[in-house]
Amino acid sequence: MWTAPNGTIEMATRRLPWTGALAATAILSFTAALRPAETAADAPGVANPETVVLEPGSFIHPLAGEFLKAGMPVPAPRVKTAISRPLEIMKYEVSASDYALCVKAGACRPAEGAATGDMPVVGVSHLDAETYADWYSRGTGESWRLPTDEEWGFAAAEDFTTDIESGDTNAANPALRGLARYRAEAALGRRPDPKPRPRGSFGTNSKGLADLKGNVWEWTSSCYVRATVDELGRIENRIDNCGVRVVEGFHRTYMSDFIREGKSGACAVGTPPDNLGFRLVREKPGFLRKFLRLG
Repeated sequence: MWTAPNGTIEMATRRLPWTGALAATAILSFTAALRPAETAADAPGVANPETVVLEPGSFIHPLAGEFLKAGMPVPAPRVKTAISRPLEIMKYEVSASDYALCVKAGACRPAEGAATGDMPVVGVSHLDAETYADWYSRGTGESWRLPTDEEWGFAAAEDFTTDIESGDTNAANPALRGLARYRAEAALGRRPDPKPRPRGSFGTNSKGLADLKGNVWEWTSSCYVRATVDELGRIENRIDNCGVRVVEGFHRTYMSDFIREGKSGACAVGTPPDNLGFRLVREKPGFLRKFLRLG
């Protein structure tokens, strides 16, 4: 992260130095050797999902987390974020039927939601989503993972809604902050909608992704951050809590990684998500991964 001449904070995502890439590849090689080989035949019914490939680009993105200045909450810094490589992401959320294959294989826990068939799977935690991504990657011989908060925001485009922020002028008054947040959320016009809907029910955005504004909120890989900023809005210190993850949906929020139903609690801001589900990103293997036949 750095400050550009125009004063905008800029950040590039997923860039590793060459030495870091070598180390990461060595670790991948070692861990792959430790686990049993698994092919598509070990995951019957696995098929390539419909995906959208987005070209690299940049956008202004409000950072996820809690930010403090002089001990008082302030709005999240808005940074110019670069997605430096093509991003391939599922058009739809992972379906209940696809997730059921992982359950049948004994790799995933049954979902707590009532969705079936091509409806998006719901009632799954971040831990469940990571387990599915790992199982699906081994079963297909490809590399699938949850998107980061930045990648999800880039793909969501006009459908992205940041955290509910109070916008009040007296940050020291918790009552005013709470009332302001309530008014901000009420202005969004969200109504409880707990019943999962068939895929495509909430339309497609300008980048070709479906149901980003629907009643399934999606897990990302990004950790909850608590940071202090200076007078110019630059981050001075930060603590990453990876027991809590960023969740994207009607607005951005945060949930403990083991939570499967939003109404059970652990929601940092706003009313709880109606449903918790996910979609995945397909990671393109680099040269070294191809050479070592890891991707």
